[in-house]
Amino acid sequence: MTVGVGGGADMNARGALGKYGEELAARRLAEAGMTVLDRNWRGGRTGEIDIVARDGDALVVCEVKTRRDASFQHPMAAITPVKAERLRGLAERWLQEHGGAPPGGVRIDLVGVVVPERGAPVVEHARGVA
Repeated sequence: MTVGVGGGADMNARGALGKYGEELAARRLAEAGMTVLDRNWRGGRTGEIDIVARDGDALVVCEVKTRRDASFQHPMAAITPVKAERLRGLAERWLQEHGGAPPGGVRIDLVGVVVPERGAPVVEHARGVA
């Protein structure tokens, strides 16, 4: 197989891992009683919201981080102040396109997924991380 500029097979593997993590995250949010409204919503050049959900009367912008077991950084350490600010901006854009803020306001959550080499993945949901 030829690997081109940009990572090739490695990018495909990472993309598949990310999609798997997002699927597990969406399932976890639904099990927690949330309604998934949107997935992989692109806010132009500013980025993407992995999952937009409703939790009662609140809108939840959810960042999903998936890591292999041996990775150097735990997924729950992924929300930096810069990332939080970008997510807030994306949430504003989503709200502008979808009728404004709900009565319960907007919350930013993080779902971290760790996929071990053997055994079941570990899914953690942190509410209101930013």
